Amino acid sequence: MVQSGLPLLRALRVLERQEPAPGFRWVLGALAETVNAGGNLSDGLRAHPRVFDGLYVSMVQAGEAGGKLGVVLQQLARFMEKAEKIKGKVRSAMFYPVTVIVITVAILSALLVFVVPKFKAIFADVLKGAPLPPLTSLVLSASDFVRGHFVLLAGILVAGAIALRWLAGTRSGARSCDWLRLHVPLVGSLFLKAAIARFARTLGTLMTSGVPILQALLITRETSGSLLVAEVVTATHDRVKAGESLAAPLAAAKLFPPMVSSMVEVGEETGALADMLVRVADIYDDEVDNAVAGLTSLIEPVMIVFLALVVGTVVIALFLPIVRILQMMG
Repeated sequence: MVQSGLPLLRALRVLERQEPAPGFRWVLGALAETVNAGGNLSDGLRAHPRVFDGLYVSMVQAGEAGGKLGVVLQQLARFMEKAEKIKGKVRSAMFYPVTVIVITVAILSALLVFVVPKFKAIFADVLKGAPLPPLTSLVLSASDFVRGHFVLLAGILVAGAIALRWLAGTRSGARSCDWLRLHVPLVGSLFLKAAIARFARTLGTLMTSGVPILQALLITRETSGSLLVAEVVTATHDRVKAGESLAAPLAAAKLFPPMVSSMVEVGEETGALADMLVRVADIYDDEVDNAVAGLTSLIEPVMIVFLALVVGTVVIALFLPIVRILQMMG
């Protein structure tokens, strides 16, 4: 609407009327009141940090200063759409294995707690103390342990989840979790590529909008979503502030692939750094797409086999004594 020439205040009022969510409708109304009182849109956005982050505020402020607010808002929209798209792809890649593991644990728990004890009673009554196959004995022992220590096991799981959450809240723990997330086999490269794409797109979009590079690096650090990436951006900011190029500290960090620092170096030499950063983001977005497709095709059969092995082992263990009972009846 702004790009089409509609006054900003009227555009905000239109958005306020059509917004279905009450909370965000109130925020839009507050923005409209700020503009109506003579303030800038960036001032109104800054008053709602839980809704609009530093990236959003800085880009709008740069757009207001350069007289191209409509263009900057369109860039923001494209940036957020691409960011949500890549986040959704990563989330969808993780959804399937997590779901299968949860279902497997639920089925296994139900078998051990409710089904296996009934078979144990049947075996004890029919076999009269005769030795059971080793696999059956193992499953029956596991069932007894789970039923006898159910509260303890549940408490350990809850305590472990709380401890992990607390650990992730500390800086050292968060750094360890982030390192593990970026280096875990199979999916670590996916998270790293997504982090690189977010870094490059954020920095490139900010610079395209006219935000100075030092301020853009600080904003990129706060919105990186990765503690390791944020540390690299902090070191890069300090060295750029000291007069170095952007490519040198990125290459020295060893976190990003050499291709990133090489393309950044080319962008600095040609004076098209912002465009080159956006191009890097597009490249890694495509790589994330390909990685998600390949990972999904690999994970699905592996998870199906895993579920079959876990449940099938319990079923086979329960049917081995039945074969012996049938032989005894014969």
